[in-house]
Amino acid sequence: MPAMLWILVFSAFPLVYAIMTSFYSYTTAGKRNQFVGLDNFKRVFSDANLQQGMVTTLTFVASTVIVEMVLGVLLALLFNREIRGKNMLRGIMTLPLFATPVAVGYLAITLYYEENGPINALINLLGGPHIPWLSNPFWAKVAIILVDVWQWTPFVFLVVLAALQGLPQDVYEAARVDGASNWQLLRRITLPLLQPTLWLVLLLRLLESFKVLDIPYSLTLGGPGQATKVFAMFTYETSRRFKNHGYASAQSFLLLIVISLLISLLWGKIRELYEDGSKS
Repeated sequence: MPAMLWILVFSAFPLVYAIMTSFYSYTTAGKRNQFVGLDNFKRVFSDANLQQGMVTTLTFVASTVIVEMVLGVLLALLFNREIRGKNMLRGIMTLPLFATPVAVGYLAITLYYEENGPINALINLLGGPHIPWLSNPFWAKVAIILVDVWQWTPFVFLVVLAALQGLPQDVYEAARVDGASNWQLLRRITLPLLQPTLWLVLLLRLLESFKVLDIPYSLTLGGPGQATKVFAMFTYETSRRFKNHGYASAQSFLLLIVISLLISLLWGKIRELYEDGSKS
C-alpha cells in the first residue's frame, strides 16, 4: 500500500494533470484561459523551431551515447586486468559522476574560453588551430557533447566493469586451453556474455540523454542562435518564460512518445536476452 500511494501521488497524479493541462491554453500570467482541444498537439507538429530542437536532440543523443558506450566498454576492459594503481584510478574515473551538471556547464565556459582558455591554449601549444568553441554552431555542439561524454562515460565504465568481473572464469580457462587468442576471447565469449548488460546500459543512457537540459542551458544557453537548443530547452522556456503550460505539456508528451517507442524496442531485446540466458 505505501508503494501504491507513492506511485499514485508522485507519478500518476502529475501525469494525469499534465494530460489535462495539454488541452488548455494559458494567458501570459499563467492562468488557465480556455479549452483548446488538440490545438496544442497540432501546433507541436507544425512548429519549425520545435522540429529543429528535436533534430538537435537526436544528434546529441546519438553522438553522446555511441561515444560513451565505446569508451566505457574500452575502459572497463582495460581496468579488468592487473595494472598498478588500479583501485586509485578507478576512484578517479568515478569523480565526474558526482559533479552537478549545471556546475559542470558553468565550469566548461571557462575551459572553452576562446581567447585564453586552457583547452585552446593546449591546442595552440601542440600546433593545432584556434577553435571557436562557443561562437561556432558546429563546435558549440561538439562542446556540449564532450562535456556530457566526460561526465557519463564513467557510468558505463562502472556497470560494464562490474559485469566483467562477474563473468565465469572457467569458460575463459577452457578457451585458453583450446588455444583461443585474446581477440577470440573478446569476440566469442566476453561480448556475447555482456550483451544483456550492454543493452540495459544503452537503454538507461538513451533515457537520460533525451532529457538533457542542464549542460546546454548552462554552457551555451542554446546558442549560438539555436544551434544547441535541445527539445527540453524549448519545453522549459515555453513553460517558465512564456507561461504557456498547455503547449509545454503537449511538447513533453511528444518527447514521451519518442522515448516510449525506444523503450518498447529495446526492452523487447533485453527481455529476450535475459530469457535466453535463464534457459541456458
